Amino acid sequence: MTTAPTTVTALLARLAASGGRPALTWYGDDGERIELSGAVVGNWVAKTVNLLCEEFDAGPGTDVVVDLPVGWRQVVWALATARCGAALVQVDPAATADPAARHEDADVVITSRPGAWTGTSAELVAVALPALARRFDGDLPPGAVDAAAAVMTYGDAIGFDPAAGTDLPLDALIGSTDAGTAGGEAAPTGGRVLVRGDRDVAALLAEAVGVWSRGGSVVLVSARTTAELDADAERLGRLVATEQVTGV
Repeated sequence: MTTAPTTVTALLARLAASGGRPALTWYGDDGERIELSGAVVGNWVAKTVNLLCEEFDAGPGTDVVVDLPVGWRQVVWALATARCGAALVQVDPAATADPAARHEDADVVITSRPGAWTGTSAELVAVALPALARRFDGDLPPGAVDAAAAVMTYGDAIGFDPAAGTDLPLDALIGSTDAGTAGGEAAPTGGRVLVRGDRDVAALLAEAVGVWSRGGSVVLVSARTTAELDADAERLGRLVATEQVTGV
């Protein structure tokens, strides 16, 4: 029996070991579908860790706010933040009207709405949400980094590792939630699990981590797509069949 990973590094190693098998399949709004293997997830995380370290000296002691809606990019930035040893704070973009005032101690802010953070003294990274975006479509505050353009310039393997030798517990991602049981009994070991996007981003990430910890694969759907599937049983059935979902 394979031991479930207890650290972010071990979790990423498990994903990488899955090779070309799908690790994260994302259904966004307007029919967007993205499929990432474990190796590709690892590459994205490595590139993002390198950006965080080289641009902002992120590491243990750095407070990084991830202000992104449910989606594959939110998952990657959360994993990368924890992997470099920084403290991860997740913000639901719909939960606060004045995030800069509520997170005034942030060192780095990763956001899809940089205009909402004009009062912050933190370093800003603007994230374009569409999968094929090559640049942030909107005005950038002075000094803000455009993630769509910047991330791709970094290597697929982590260079300087500020968290080397630390335990990097999965609690850095999921708080007090048990990664071994997150997602409930409906998530079988090694299965394809449909993860609903109509919940708090922290709870959703905890479920995804739980699925991966058991060797499974995540099919993540946006909040709007979740509502549409709830209203259309036939469409839900097609998705379950197409993606070979074994747990909901």
